[in-house]
Amino acid sequence: MSWDFFVPVCVGDLVKTGGINQYVVQDVVSPKQLPAFLSRFKSALRSQGALCILEHFDTGYSVLQHYNSVELGVKEDTLELLVQVVSGLAVSLPALLVSTSLSAAERKENLNAVKMSIFLLCKLTENLESESYRQNIVTAHGKGGKKAKAGEGLLQWDSERENVLQALVHLLQLDIRSLWSLSLVEEEFIGCVTCCCYKLLENPTISHVKSKPTRDCIIHLLGLLIKKYNHLLGASVKVIQLLQHFEQLSSVFAQAVSVWSTEYGVRAIIGEVIREIGQKSNEELAREGSGVKAFASFLSELSSMVPELMIPNISVLITHLEGESHTMRVAVCEVLGEILVRVLCGDGLDESGKADRDRFFDTLQEHLHDTHSHVRARVLQFYTRIVNSKALPLCRYSEVMELAVGRLMDKSINAVKSAIQLLAAFIAHNPYSCKLSSADLKKPLEKEMAKLRELKEKLEGRAPVAVIKASELWSAMEPELLVTVRTELQPATEVEKDQQEDEEEGEVEEEKEAEDDRATAVKIAQYLRVNKYRNAVKLCIRAHSCFPESEMFAALFTLTPETLMDTLALIFKGSDEDTSELSQNLPPTPQKEGEKEGEDGELKKQEMLVQYLKDTETFALQVERAISVINAMLYWKTTSVVQEAVQFCVTVCEFSVANSVSGVRKMLPLVWSTDAAIKDAVVQAYRRLYLNPQGDTIRIKAQTLVDNLSELMVDASLGTIQCLEEIVQEFFSSGSNLQSNVVQVLWERFTGKRETSGLHKRAAVLLLGMAARAEREVVLSNLDTLCSVALGEKVTEDFLLARDSVITICSITDHVRQSKGAPFRLPQDHQLFTCLTQAVAEGVVMEDPYWQSFMEQAVRLIYFLAESPDQLCSRLLQRSARLLLDQIAEGGELNKDVSQKQDGSQESNEQGEQVSCVCLAQLLALCGCLAFWQVSHLERSVSAELRRRRGETEEREEKEKGPSKAKQVANESAMEEELGLIGASAEDTEAELIRKICETELLAEENLLCAFLPLLVRVCSSPGRYSHPQLTTASCLALSQYMMISPSVCEENIRLMFTVLERSALPVVRANAIIALGDLTVRFPNILEPWTQNLYARLSDDVPSVRQTAVTVLTQLVLKDVLKVKGQVSEVAVLLIDPVPHITSLALNFFNELATKDNAIYNLLPDIISRLSDPERGMSSEDFNTIMKQLFSYITKERQTESLVEKMCQRFRTAKTERQWCDLAMSLSLLSMCERGFKRLQECWECYSDKLTEPGVYQPLLSITAKLRRGAKPQFKAQVDEFEKRLTAVHTRGLENVESPEMDEENPKEGGSTDKTVARTPLPTRGRAKTTRGQAKPSVSSRGDDSFVTPHKSRKTKKPVITFSSDEEEDEEDAVMTENETPKVTTPISRTSRRARLRN
Repeated sequence: MSWDFFVPVCVGDLVKTGGINQYVVQDVVSPKQLPAFLSRFKSALRSQGALCILEHFDTGYSVLQHYNSVELGVKEDTLELLVQVVSGLAVSLPALLVSTSLSAAERKENLNAVKMSIFLLCKLTENLESESYRQNIVTAHGKGGKKAKAGEGLLQWDSERENVLQALVHLLQLDIRSLWSLSLVEEEFIGCVTCCCYKLLENPTISHVKSKPTRDCIIHLLGLLIKKYNHLLGASVKVIQLLQHFEQLSSVFAQAVSVWSTEYGVRAIIGEVIREIGQKSNEELAREGSGVKAFASFLSELSSMVPELMIPNISVLITHLEGESHTMRVAVCEVLGEILVRVLCGDGLDESGKADRDRFFDTLQEHLHDTHSHVRARVLQFYTRIVNSKALPLCRYSEVMELAVGRLMDKSINAVKSAIQLLAAFIAHNPYSCKLSSADLKKPLEKEMAKLRELKEKLEGRAPVAVIKASELWSAMEPELLVTVRTELQPATEVEKDQQEDEEEGEVEEEKEAEDDRATAVKIAQYLRVNKYRNAVKLCIRAHSCFPESEMFAALFTLTPETLMDTLALIFKGSDEDTSELSQNLPPTPQKEGEKEGEDGELKKQEMLVQYLKDTETFALQVERAISVINAMLYWKTTSVVQEAVQFCVTVCEFSVANSVSGVRKMLPLVWSTDAAIKDAVVQAYRRLYLNPQGDTIRIKAQTLVDNLSELMVDASLGTIQCLEEIVQEFFSSGSNLQSNVVQVLWERFTGKRETSGLHKRAAVLLLGMAARAEREVVLSNLDTLCSVALGEKVTEDFLLARDSVITICSITDHVRQSKGAPFRLPQDHQLFTCLTQAVAEGVVMEDPYWQSFMEQAVRLIYFLAESPDQLCSRLLQRSARLLLDQIAEGGELNKDVSQKQDGSQESNEQGEQVSCVCLAQLLALCGCLAFWQVSHLERSVSAELRRRRGETEEREEKEKGPSKAKQVANESAMEEELGLIGASAEDTEAELIRKICETELLAEENLLCAFLPLLVRVCSSPGRYSHPQLTTASCLALSQYMMISPSVCEENIRLMFTVLERSALPVVRANAIIALGDLTVRFPNILEPWTQNLYARLSDDVPSVRQTAVTVLTQLVLKDVLKVKGQVSEVAVLLIDPVPHITSLALNFFNELATKDNAIYNLLPDIISRLSDPERGMSSEDFNTIMKQLFSYITKERQTESLVEKMCQRFRTAKTERQWCDLAMSLSLLSMCERGFKRLQECWECYSDKLTEPGVYQPLLSITAKLRRGAKPQFKAQVDEFEKRLTAVHTRGLENVESPEMDEENPKEGGSTDKTVARTPLPTRGRAKTTRGQAKPSVSSRGDDSFVTPHKSRKTKKPVITFSSDEEEDEEDAVMTENETPKVTTPISRTSRRARLRN
């Protein structure tokens, strides 16, 4: 073979004249002849094998040349033949490549065959892929049938694509480089294969699951080319290029680079790709279409696959943390997070690894404060994963947790949610004790710190004692000791010898103790330390004679000063191994090393314990802070945040964190949420915490469930119990196999079979009531048990248990009252009512604080469940009064002197002075309760029973009528239906009957209730005489309940009730009066309408509890359209700045709900502004701005804004003070000004132009122009600039010195003069002190028509000063409002008929 095949750059180059020995296509076959030539190709392939491509290359090339015109079958046949050729070469080449006898001709022949076959196969694959992609685009928007038809020919391409790639992999994984000269494979050949691979990667579906085989083949094929054919640089560049244009390839290339670096060992590819990304400039990444999302996704996924290989290249990526692209910052932070979780974690890191870890953590912490919310949220999520993986060092817990708590205040919802998740992870994986609160940890910490201080002081006290070495002491004593030695060794006189003998005899006893040489050496050392040199020398000389074989005294064989000094030095300093033993019995001045180490170790342990307690306390404080913040999030408007907060509460409760129950209880009211997701989250949370107990047996599970619910019930409020009832009722309705066991355990606790506390008994009986709402037989079949245990002889000992038992029995009546059949009632002589009436009557004369709550529930139960409850309650009241009179009679003798002083005509009052105030209060409370439930019984139960009986009568009559009258009845009923008269007359008759009973019979003279009404009025109107708090409270509440009976009673006592409301000294009385008057407003709106202003006045009460009650009641009345919304709503607006946060939230909720009504706030705003900016109110500018900012946030419509601009501009004309001008200008600046509003502002220039010299007017108006200029169109922007110039000119020079074009146009006949006199209203006198917030303000409508406040009619009455008096002799009616104080102007309020009300 004389020619060589060179892979062309372009397909068309092969038909051109080539170089020397270069292959050129000789014959390009026409499309019509191609099938015949392909048949020859196929025959040749069967006969000659893969080398037939050398002869039939032109046929395959012709298919490429005529690709767009040949039929699909020809393309498929060609592809099949080429795949067979490549596969054949892959089979035949291995034997040739290992052969040593391969000639040059055979090598060239096989090389040409490889090049030709791969060239044709790759190019044909590229064309088929392009055609497939085009067809998908064309048919993507068509219908299913057309799409299937259009793509019918290429249905097999997905599977064929995989066959092509497998054939290429099989061939190229052989070492075919030996076919080339010097094994240098030309770039064009490599490029041919890689271009085909990258072309296939451009398919949009390549990242789908169904394309996984194809994707894997491409990755392995490119891996072979990178490893064996030097495609490393080309691959890295191509990866970057494709990522820029095809975002879906990020996951594919992340997998590819991971495979190339691990399976093929080409780790350099990661460095090359990351370097390319790192070199991208911030400006380039900020451009749209720069592929920044693909780069970020690629880095994230690559770090999750090979995090350890990212560390050497991380410095290149860190630069992007300073860039503008937040997407890249997130990606780099994620890379750091993956490295920290999977590589730089654990205790086995070296110093370099720890340094890298700390640096990466510092970087992540910095980006918790990133400018972009998405980055902050993602970094919090990375930290959550780090904490869950236990990869966060203990020393960083406190710091990171503090940052996480701070992020709870983030403006971004996603950041807040991520912060909650991170805090939950901290609690779930913390190394501290979560169960202890910071208060519990305070005492142990102080105790251990005191112990640490003692240890330190102990060691510091010893530290000044110098530890002098023995050698140093020896050097100091050596000169004096040498003199003593020489003296002792000199011959002594007779006298000296006698003295020495006497001294030696005195020391015999001491020396006898030295029984061995070692003990003697210790004694000598002790003598030397205490400066008894002479004794030491003598003992040493004598020791030699006593222990001649001892090594320590062997040197004294020759007794000289030198040998004696050496022996003493040896004994005193000791050898290295004997030092510790010799010094064992020495004085403690030189401390022993072992003791020192022990004390140091104890000090270190104590320091570690103190540090652990400090860290635990810090952690507990941060957890408590987080819990308080997240608990407040339970009522956010964002559903996802509420769900995260609920999940957090569940987590802290599961880990028994201190104070965790607070959040669990706080989220309980969310079971009533209108958002199904929130409600479901709360129900699931409670089910997980309380209704899925753990235990080995069903009995244990039931006990655990009851324990859980009982703990929640203890000290729970009424609202909490009602919410919990919803969840427990759902549990008992779910058909759980625990139900019967739970009920059994509850009954055991209630009856005392299982010893338990009183609180848990009450919890058990309340839970039984909740169960009864789902299955009433739980209670109905055990009424006798309830009566005997809770309402029996010991009922007076525990009225709380009795009250809760009555509530439980009431739960069975709910089902009955909702049924359509005859009402279920028990006879009057039933044991239940006997027990109830006896307990209530006996409790009247007992001073038990819990009797009243029991009494209210008992009366309620009697009216719900007893036959003829009015008779039963009448006897109850008689019995109670009789017991009270008996008590008075018993104490009558003692109070005889007092009773004689009273007026004999007032018998009841005479007795009232003698009776206990508490008992009288309880009797009056019983009267009021009976009056209320009697009315309720008539309007509910009696009315419902009348309707039921009428319905039964009508049905019976219809059945009795024959079929002949059926048609006539049908016609009559149709006519009545058209006129709306069906049942109307009957219902009206029933309603009138009940109204008449209330009006005439309930308070008739023969009715016992009537006897107590004068007493109630007397007690309420004489607070000076009847000053007992409980008596006053009970009488006022009872009087309000009496007023519910009929309009006449209400009208007679309404003035007294409002007197109590305004002048009572007891906050609880004022709060009760507000609630009662709210109910009366619903029942008798026409009577209460003139008194509306008095209700609003309580919003300024000095006591927070009264203000809270007032805003709650008024919110209900206004939102239910019972009260008309008027300018008095400004008093509610003042509560937006109330110092009590709960009141502020109630006021905010009021306006949030009011804003849902059409134009309600818009209509009220002018009056609210007028009232709040009134100088006599004395509100500060800051408070006014705060209120207005909230109110103007509800104005969102352009038309409303335009209208308000005009209204407020007009108010400038009537405003009299600079403060009012400033308030109006500030209000204008708070509006979301639109173009129409700005036009209206310009038109009203005359209204405020003369006020612009005031900075408080000029600055807010100037801020309006600044807002309008943002994003404005050029034409509108020019108008804004012109207006701003006018504002500034008038402000700086005054209106008189600025020519106004509008004024020139309006006054052309006045000689062009623009001079104008500006009328200035004089400032109000400063002598009057400003009133404080919370005080009632006088009516502002009494000023002139030119006042700032919108004029309206009012009553000009002078209010006399009336105060309570304790003087018993004064006229008691003086405490009530006088007749001229009573509102006379009544506005009829339309209300639904009694029939409609009863129906509802």
